[in-house]
Amino acid sequence: MDLALSAQDEAFRADVRRFLDEKLTPDLREAGKKTGGVLSDPPATTKWHKALYEKGWIAPAWPKEYGGPGWSEMQRYIFSSECARAHAPLLPNFGTRMCGPVLMKFGSPDQKAFYLPRILSGDDYWCQGYSEPGSGSDLASLQMKAVRDGDHYVLNGTKLWTTHAHFANRMFCLVRTAQTAKPQEGITFLLLETSTPGFEVRPIITLAGDHEVNQCFFDNVRVPVANRVGEEGQGWTIAKYLLEFERGNAYAAALQAKLAAVREAARTERSDGAALADDEDFKRKLAETDIELQGLMVTEHRVMSQLAQGQNPGPASSLLKARGTEMSQRITELGIEALAFYIAPFEPEARKQGANVKPVAPAHGLVMMPQYLNSRAATIYGGSSEVQRNIMAKLILGI
Repeated sequence: MDLALSAQDEAFRADVRRFLDEKLTPDLREAGKKTGGVLSDPPATTKWHKALYEKGWIAPAWPKEYGGPGWSEMQRYIFSSECARAHAPLLPNFGTRMCGPVLMKFGSPDQKAFYLPRILSGDDYWCQGYSEPGSGSDLASLQMKAVRDGDHYVLNGTKLWTTHAHFANRMFCLVRTAQTAKPQEGITFLLLETSTPGFEVRPIITLAGDHEVNQCFFDNVRVPVANRVGEEGQGWTIAKYLLEFERGNAYAAALQAKLAAVREAARTERSDGAALADDEDFKRKLAETDIELQGLMVTEHRVMSQLAQGQNPGPASSLLKARGTEMSQRITELGIEALAFYIAPFEPEARKQGANVKPVAPAHGLVMMPQYLNSRAATIYGGSSEVQRNIMAKLILGI
């Protein structure tokens, strides 16, 4: 197996870098660098989405027939990695990476014709209605009811940890349409407008001071049956398909950028007159982390190589999700150690795009504490690390 980039891939990477140099304006790079959560906020994401849409690069994984660039697996990996290295804003992927692929596979012709172009153009901003109080990793236990009433479903209940619901005009969600002996069989997949009467969004402010997640309430929200994707009761099958897109990711490039910031902090900050970068114990931690990160990068390249050759890499999305999120936690922990007393100031205002608030922390440390706090959830959402290991144990070890 050859993990080196081909001449064609090297040329593609050069094209991507030229595009990023031209279109990633200073304000967009600032927004990317100041993102302490999993997504950047509008208006930066709106501007960046438009630039990618005009280039035809907004949906890297989409086939050409639906408006995508028709890239190979390796090209998508290169593009993702280069965007991470350049500090591009973190775009919401609920439309392009989740809802869009689901509609391509399970949607009706009318649904595809209406929604897919709007996802590409950015006319629709989607959020994901999955988790509920008591139903997160055990998603099959969800209880939000959808009762059929003629040509509509009537929804009552609540969804929790709904990322960017306060920006979204549309939601795809899982609802319970039947109480069955096997709970997975009574779940249905619906699309809805957040402007529908009875739908309410209440903010949840994170420990880092960010408004990223929300709780959504449904009080007799009426959703047309025409907005159902697939058949009634097919929601669990569709949800599992969608999770393949949520879990699969290219983590290494973004983590390398974070580790570089940690090294900078360790060289710059002083404790008792000595740089932490000269501490033997900390140098060992950095070296161990760097080695594991190189291993993750090689694994990503191996998976991309297998996919490019039409091979099935097995439970690759679970492997990368578990290792990538755990590595993220480890690197942010090192960042907290390196930044020392600068972790204490609470400065959410200084992280806003265009803020004229002079931060207390140095530039390389402004987002370290928010990223540390946010990454605590990374091994839970999208399927916990325990769930990922169960998948790997079943599919690889057969236990």
